[in-house]
Amino acid sequence: MANTPQAKKRIRRNQARTIVNKNRVSRIRTLVKKVEAAVAAGDKDAAAAALQVAQPEMARGVAKGVLHKNTVARKFARLTKSVNAIA
Repeated sequence: MANTPQAKKRIRRNQARTIVNKNRVSRIRTLVKKVEAAVAAGDKDAAAAALQVAQPEMARGVAKGVLHKNTVARKFARLTKSVNAIA
């Protein structure tokens, strides 16, 4: 258990940030699933629109340090490729 005031404060801050970070990752996963669902349905317009919503949120996750930049780059490239592949 933490003894110093600094360590106690750090525990409180970590708990608060954990909640925010979990919410951010959950929101990103939901947006990615919407893109994948639209691609599976073959709806190019909906998939493109969902991708336009997902991209800035994914980039924000990288900027906030929640997700690794290469992971997001890979996911975004794959999503873009799948959206463009819809005939």
